[in-house]
Amino acid sequence: MEKYRVLVGVHLVLVDTRGRVLLGRRVNTGFGDGLFHVPAGHLEAGESAVAGLIREAREEVGIEIEARDVEFAHVLHSDERVQMFFTVRRWTGAVANREPEKCSELCWFEPEDLPVEIVDYCRVGIGKVMAGEAFSEYGWDPIRG
Repeated sequence: MEKYRVLVGVHLVLVDTRGRVLLGRRVNTGFGDGLFHVPAGHLEAGESAVAGLIREAREEVGIEIEARDVEFAHVLHSDERVQMFFTVRRWTGAVANREPEKCSELCWFEPEDLPVEIVDYCRVGIGKVMAGEAFSEYGWDPIRG
């Protein structure tokens, strides 16, 4: 039997002092263009989940996060990916769009009032984070399991 391999995504649920979450509108990425998503990316070889999250935050929104301020919140397992969601409530630097070629705008949203135009698994993940649920499965073919 072939070993099962997955990509690991890290997702930043950045929460401001008013309890809102940061979303960016995707553009020119080939996936979910025109839809909102949290700052996120895939782990690089040899990179821990927290280190990857901190790197993605710096690259995408220009903030610095200390590892001690990263809280594991949820893991969503889809067919070929494990999506890890982390909550961060404290950071340094001003949030800014550092990848305008991939993100047309950044906006803060109330978690209970997310935009209609959002990547579906991201909506599910944020909902699970806010509900305090640690694990979910998404998009599995019911015939295969």
